Amino acid sequence: MLFAQEYHLTGKTISHNGHPLTGAEVRIEGLKQVSKTNSEGLFNFGLSSPGWYRIQITLAGYKQLTRDIQLITTTKSLVFVLDPLVHQLDEVFVKDNLMEIRSKEESMNVETVKRDFLIKNLGGSLMKSLERLPGIKTIGIGSGQSKPLIRGLGFNRVVVVDKGMKHEGQQWGADHGLEIDQFATREVEILKGAASFVYGSDAIAGVIELKPPLIPLANTISGAVDLTGKSNNGFYGTSVNLDGRSNKWFFDSRITYQNYGDYQVPADSVHVYDYAVALKNGYLRNTAGRETNLHFTTGYVNEGIRSIFYFSNIYNKSGFFANAHGLEPRRVDATLHDASARDILMPQQEVNHFKVINRTDFKWGRHRFKVDLGYQHNFRQEFSAYVNHGYMPAIYPDYRQEPSDLEREFNKQVYSANFKDQIALGNHELSFGLNTEFQNNKISGWSFLVPAFRQISQGTFVYDKFKLNDQIWLHGAIRYDFGRIDMDRYDDWFPSQLGTGAAQGSAYLTRSSDLTRNFNSLVYALGMNFNSGAFSLKWNAGKSFRMPIAKELGANGVNYHYFSYEKGNANLSPEVSYQFDLGLGWKAERWSVNFSPFYNYFPNYIYLNPTATHDYFYGAGNQVFEYAQSRVMRYGAELQAKVNVFKGLTAEVLGEYLYSKQLSGDKKGYVLPFSPPASVLFNLSYETDLSPKLKEAYLSIDYRATARQDNIVPPEKKTAGYSIFNLQAGTKIQAGERWISINVQAQNLLNTKYLNHTSFYRLIELPEAGRNLILSVNIPITKK
Repeated sequence: MLFAQEYHLTGKTISHNGHPLTGAEVRIEGLKQVSKTNSEGLFNFGLSSPGWYRIQITLAGYKQLTRDIQLITTTKSLVFVLDPLVHQLDEVFVKDNLMEIRSKEESMNVETVKRDFLIKNLGGSLMKSLERLPGIKTIGIGSGQSKPLIRGLGFNRVVVVDKGMKHEGQQWGADHGLEIDQFATREVEILKGAASFVYGSDAIAGVIELKPPLIPLANTISGAVDLTGKSNNGFYGTSVNLDGRSNKWFFDSRITYQNYGDYQVPADSVHVYDYAVALKNGYLRNTAGRETNLHFTTGYVNEGIRSIFYFSNIYNKSGFFANAHGLEPRRVDATLHDASARDILMPQQEVNHFKVINRTDFKWGRHRFKVDLGYQHNFRQEFSAYVNHGYMPAIYPDYRQEPSDLEREFNKQVYSANFKDQIALGNHELSFGLNTEFQNNKISGWSFLVPAFRQISQGTFVYDKFKLNDQIWLHGAIRYDFGRIDMDRYDDWFPSQLGTGAAQGSAYLTRSSDLTRNFNSLVYALGMNFNSGAFSLKWNAGKSFRMPIAKELGANGVNYHYFSYEKGNANLSPEVSYQFDLGLGWKAERWSVNFSPFYNYFPNYIYLNPTATHDYFYGAGNQVFEYAQSRVMRYGAELQAKVNVFKGLTAEVLGEYLYSKQLSGDKKGYVLPFSPPASVLFNLSYETDLSPKLKEAYLSIDYRATARQDNIVPPEKKTAGYSIFNLQAGTKIQAGERWISINVQAQNLLNTKYLNHTSFYRLIELPEAGRNLILSVNIPITKK
């Protein structure tokens, strides 16, 4: 017997704008009946009885709809509107493994740090912020200036590359810092070891490459405000960034301002020329400074071409420690200097570094061309009250064009060009390159140390990276360089007395003669990478060279920062280095370790050799230091080990050791100057999310133990060992749609008194800065 179904439920599904929705699945809860809407959005159910029924309608891309329907009549027809389903995702981070890939494919020891590392370890300068890394040290010259050392070598043996162009200032002077804004740096890549095969002369110790900010996303405007304060020297500063992009055109701008006073050390006095100099409350009088940096970037980005212009202007005005400059520390007016910790009196320096760089990349077939063109203008003036010595007149003459307080002036202009072609041929990645640079450095002032010069350098190279299989990469490179330097004659502006008795006379003595030297060299490099599971091995061997600089060839004057008289040697030959690097690594799920030993041999290392003579014509009896060459052997290693104790808690050990020995010359058997002692850093860090509005909170403590440095070269002094603690903490706080980063540091937490063997002021046994509390805040600005 059959019973007819007498009740019908029909309906239509539409979108919010009235269009019928096809393929929606319609279910009646409790029944096995399922219907799908047709092309007109219609569905139909036949039911056996009246009553309440619950209907569920689902369709991909729309919110599920559930509705209770009462069926009374035999037929009921309804219309259902489905709302679109919109997923609001939290912030998404896309992380690449570029650093890991680079490490596996690069035969040299490469260290890469991101911007967050620089912020968490913010120092007085970019180089100071990098000092936490093993193998990296600085020559500190005050609260706002420092120079890098890689494995104990610095000055013109380390190349700093900014936005693809070699940074050129007056880097030969230990008292001259780098004109770099660390807030304008996105990422720093450090190559340890000889890299002349790509970067040419001066890359004999390694390379510090500064990466520019990323190109903004299309159709966005964004930026950030960085605020910084430091307790030790009353530092305050800000850096404001604003960038934007339409589709193919973009801009990026930044302005940075920093203001700091005299910095404080845990000492009551220092000794200069064996003369005790009292320090008021431990402050180094006249070490205050101001810095203003401007940056602007604009460019065009397309699928096949990218061309970017970088403009920057770095201006710094800072004082030299008044009691450690010149010839007579007893003449310093302590009352005047101690009246304010923020004034900048003489001696002082003003430095302005203007830079414009164009970087263009484009593809053509298998080729990828890179062209870098750059211009730099470094203008440095050093001011000090006129103090006569030797045969200089007692009173500064009125006829002199230079002001009486202009001690030295250096005016350098640099024109650079780099061309590179990268080709992928099967398993080969070939690179062909050409570098050329022209420098014109003029001098002025009443004091002389380094002659004016013009210098041109050119080099061309071929580099092949060959993938043998998934585990082994082979590297080979060869490069030829040519350099020429023309130095100008310099005659004293005052006459010196010559002879005795009846033969006595006077003459304008020549400090530096006209000199032209040509240099050339062929360098090479070989390397290999082997990666097998958790284990990695790399080695790199090669030859590098460095042209002698103008100071080494033609210096002839008083170095007021070192209390010495320095003389160049016009017959110096190019410095050559042979180096072998090894890298061993193991990376497991919870721990990793890297060990990087190296060996370095110089057949003709250039160094400043102290002699037993003293100069009385120019230097008021200063000891004479002469540039000389000798055979030098160096070896050492860096160690990095890290373990994840449990979620969020990590422990790390960073160690370094270096030994050097002169194998010939007057200082045979001694080490090299500024050789850093062995040290080890122990770190314990914990990171977690405290709440939905407090993320990436961290607490980190560093304990650094540094050994004594007994291996010195006279007139250096031995340096005692020391231990210091540093503390870092921070978090990200949600404020509306923004995440504000707050970071706090306590450097030299226990206010330990210690001497840094690589510090400029270590020569007068001046300790490093005391306790320093640092607060940095980053406030992002984003508008789409």
